[in-house]
Order: sequence, then C-alpha cells, then structure tokens
Amino acid sequence: MRYLAILMTALTVLLTGCATTIRSDVTAFHEWPANLQDKSYAFVTPSPENDTLEYRNYQNLLRAELAKQGFGEASGPDSANLRVSMGFSTTDFPERVLQAADPFFYGPGYWPGRYGYRYGAWPGYGRFGYSPFFYGPMDVEESVRHKYERELRVTIDDRNGKKLYDVTVQSSSTKRATPEVMPAMMASAFADFPGRSGVPRKVEVKVE
Repeated sequence: MRYLAILMTALTVLLTGCATTIRSDVTAFHEWPANLQDKSYAFVTPSPENDTLEYRNYQNLLRAELAKQGFGEASGPDSANLRVSMGFSTTDFPERVLQAADPFFYGPGYWPGRYGYRYGAWPGYGRFGYSPFFYGPMDVEESVRHKYERELRVTIDDRNGKKLYDVTVQSSSTKRATPEVMPAMMASAFADFPGRSGVPRKVEVKVE
C-alpha cells in the first residue's frame, strides 16, 4: 500500500505540473516618502557592455513589477520623477562529488533496525557474501555538482539623486539557467514593498 501511495503521488505531480519554490534572502534599505504622489520613473541607461538582450529581458520583468506597485514609466528622463537602475550577477561554485558505483555496495546511511534507525552501511550482498555491515571494495565515480549563487540589486533614486529604495536579492540553487530564476527574484525584490528598512528576510516564490 505504501508503494501504491507513492506511485499515485508521483502520477498526480506529473498530471498537475511541477511548481518550484525559489527561496531568496532579501534586504531593502529605504527612505521612502510617505506621501509620494508622482511615481513616474525612467530607467538609468546601462553601460554599453551591460546593455545586452539578457539585461533588457530582466528590465522587462522589473517594469512589470514596478507597474504592480503603481509606478508608471515616463516618456523620458526629463519628465520622470524617479530613476531606476538594476544590476545582477551569477557565480558558479562547482563541487567535486564522489559516489559509489559498485551495484552491490549499499553505502553508508540509515536503515530501520529492531530498536529504531541505525547508522552504518546498508545491509546486503557484497562481493564477499552477505554482510549486515558491508563496506567491501567498491568502484567510485567522480562527478561535478554546480551550485549557482545569484544576486539582483535594484535602486530607485529621486530626480536629485537621493536614494529612496535600495534592495538586494540573493538566491542559491542548482538551476543553471538564470532566466528560470530571475522572475522569482524580481518578485521577491518588491514583496511587501517598501517593507521594513534594513531587516533581512527570506522570501519564497513559486514558479511553474
């Protein structure tokens, strides 16, 4: 019955689609005016080396989040009351992973025992016969596991250059493609906007 329940759960996930939860560490510093009426803005022009198609794609995500908060994009910098800038980075941290490749080796771990769970090698048949604590000779496969550290920073200044909102979003995952994660990070940057200044918090956003 237990295996049937697991199988049904797996089928349900396949039929309904998978949602991934992106967890981010968010810290915002702000001096947001309580009665700001004019929320028109213009994007600060990025440097030529940063003005990529990827940057423009994320800028569109930022534009959508600003619209949710009641901001409106001005026709140009001269008619905008606010200036919005954005920066992002992705750093790959590869890890060397060793894993037993011998199909008869069950490796160290926990297994159910008479008096609860015990730690050691999994019981099973090894190269030298059955042993409940088999650690025998084994083949080892080496692989590389990647962990990606991503950071997003968005700032909003007034027309005189005074900083009003400065938020940093950091997220770690094994997902290689930044475009899969950036929508959630951008939403996290404006969760509970403007929020409490200088208070780090964790934000979770589900993406399909």
